[in-house]
Amino acid sequence: MAEQNFVDYVKIMFRSGKGGGGSVHFFRGPAIPKGGPDGGDGGRGGHIILQADPNEWTLLSLKFTKHIYAEDGQGGRGGLKTGSDGKDIIVRVPLGTVARDAETGEVLLEITEPDDRKVLLSGGRGGKGNNFFKTATHQSPKYAQPGESGVEMWIVLELKVLADVGLVGFPNAGKSTLLSSVTAAKPKIGDYPFTTLTPQLGIVKVREGQTFIMADIPGIIEGAHEGRGLGHRFLRHIERNSVLLFMIPADTDRKISDEYQILINELEAYNEDLLDKPRLLAISKSDLIDADLEKMLKPTLPKGVPVIYISSMTNKNLQKLKDALWKMLNEEPE
Repeated sequence: MAEQNFVDYVKIMFRSGKGGGGSVHFFRGPAIPKGGPDGGDGGRGGHIILQADPNEWTLLSLKFTKHIYAEDGQGGRGGLKTGSDGKDIIVRVPLGTVARDAETGEVLLEITEPDDRKVLLSGGRGGKGNNFFKTATHQSPKYAQPGESGVEMWIVLELKVLADVGLVGFPNAGKSTLLSSVTAAKPKIGDYPFTTLTPQLGIVKVREGQTFIMADIPGIIEGAHEGRGLGHRFLRHIERNSVLLFMIPADTDRKISDEYQILINELEAYNEDLLDKPRLLAISKSDLIDADLEKMLKPTLPKGVPVIYISSMTNKNLQKLKDALWKMLNEEPE
C-alpha cells in the first residue's frame, strides 16, 4: 500500500437532517366548508450512517471531505399526508474505524465486524400535524409541531488496523524485513529510522490451511505515548492485534531486557489493557551471532515471555516462529 494512499485519520463536519414540520390544515369539500383538522406529520430527517466495507483498507476516500450533510425531512400536508423522510447518508469505512467527538474525544461508535451498519447521527423527528392534537373538547387545533433539529458536530474518524499479530519494536528492529520474508507484502526496507511510516499488512501462511494476518506497526520511540515521533498514530494500531510479537535485534546497544521493558512501558502508558494480550519476543538479526553468543545473551533476556532467535536473512527459525504464533492465536483463553 503506497504511503500517500494510507489515510488513518480524518476530521469531518457531519450534520443529520432536520425533521419536517407538521401541517396545520383543515378539510374542505363541496359540502363541508368547515371540516376538521387533517394536517399530516412531518418526515424524519436523514440519518448519518457508517457502514463497514471489507474492501476498504484506508480512509483515503474521505481524505478531502470536510462536510457531510443528510437531507431534511419534508413537511406534512393536508389530507393526513405525511412528509417524506430525508435521505440517509451512508458512509462506507474500513473495518477498525472509530468515530470520536472531535471536541471531547468521546468514542461514539466503532466499526469492527463485516456486517456493521451503525447510525452515527440520528435525523430529527418529524413534527406532528394538527390532526394529532384534536380532542373531544378541542376539535380544531390551529397549531402543529415543528420538526426536531438535526445534530451537527465535528467528528474524527480514525483507523485502527485489524490484524492477528502486530509487530512491536523500535525502528530498525527488522520488522519490515520479517514481514517481507513471511508474507507477500513488500514494505519499504532501509537501514534508517522510520523507514515504515504507515502500517503494512500481510498474510502469513503457516502450514496447509493455516494462515493469519500480520501487521508491521511503525517503530516506537521512547515517549511515544506522549506523542513523540508519530506517537499515538503508531500506538493505536496495536490495540486491535490479538498477539503482540516484540522484536529486538541481537546487535542492540542496550540489554535486551532493558529494551523490552522500555517497549512495555510505552504500551502500558498508552493503554494498560495492551499488556493483557499474549506476547512473544523474537531476537532478530541472530545470523550475526553464534551459539556461544546466544548463551551469553541469555542472562539479559526478560523473564516471563517466550523467546525465539530468528533471522529473516537466513530464514533461521521462521517456521518455528510461525508455528508458535499460530498456537498462541488458537489457544483457548484461560
